[in-house]
Amino acid sequence: MSRSSNSGCRVVRPGDIYAGKQGLNYFEGIAQETVGSTGICMHLLTMPPGARAKAHLHESHETAIYILAGEAHTWFGDRLEEHVIVKAGEMFYIPAGVPHLPANLSDKPCSAVIARTDPREQESVVLLPELDALVPA
Repeated sequence: MSRSSNSGCRVVRPGDIYAGKQGLNYFEGIAQETVGSTGICMHLLTMPPGARAKAHLHESHETAIYILAGEAHTWFGDRLEEHVIVKAGEMFYIPAGVPHLPANLSDKPCSAVIARTDPREQESVVLLPELDALVPA
């Protein structure tokens, strides 16, 4: 999975997958658990066609997303009233505390690099099941 050096620098080759509380599967990447990071995490995510996360927010960290391939629909806001489609080559920023729900409504996989300002990114995930029904399945 990773190689280390005396300096603490590490190479991570994503291989293992973990299930996020949000309902999506992530490739392990840079995190406190994998490299001992203290202020950042970065993972790869591939959403298959039709995949959809659970409505959630990240209590205490910001998220930056870079879409590598495909496109992702994301509903966001207090009642998921706002909607954006982020396509390959585009970036999307989500501030801490903003409810959101991403989905892949296309017939192709959507792959993204996701960076967050919390090295243990699952720690501050708060599921919002009361908002799930606001976005049609």
